Amino acid sequence: MTRRKSRRLVLIAVCGTVLALAVGLILSAMSGSIVFFRSPGEVAARGVAVGARFRLGGLVQEGSVVRGPDQRIAFAVSDGAATLPVTYRGLLPDLFREGQGVVAEGALDAAGTFQADTVLAKHDETYMPREVAGALKQRGH
Repeated sequence: MTRRKSRRLVLIAVCGTVLALAVGLILSAMSGSIVFFRSPGEVAARGVAVGARFRLGGLVQEGSVVRGPDQRIAFAVSDGAATLPVTYRGLLPDLFREGQGVVAEGALDAAGTFQADTVLAKHDETYMPREVAGALKQRGH
């Protein structure tokens, strides 16, 4: 092999290694920020590990909103198949109401209650993730 060919092969190998490392680092950094979306029925059927972050979507169950001290709110989210209790501390969006769509981000605790750190209220299925809107339509909501 000539010297020129061997240099070219070394350069290609070095560039390939750098590219592979860069892609690996990017994927590793993104894996911590990926949050999966689930409905209460999926959580009940498949089970979700305690502490695993995900987004929960469905309808705020009628009569389930309980306001406590220090901006603590407890409510239930339902998709017609299952209901999951949710607790949240903070100010709720203006559109948050019983019977309306909601998406909450957080994790399950050991007692099976979803501890939300973000709550987004949705006024109709136009702004709801397709999976939730489809699950609600299948159950007649």
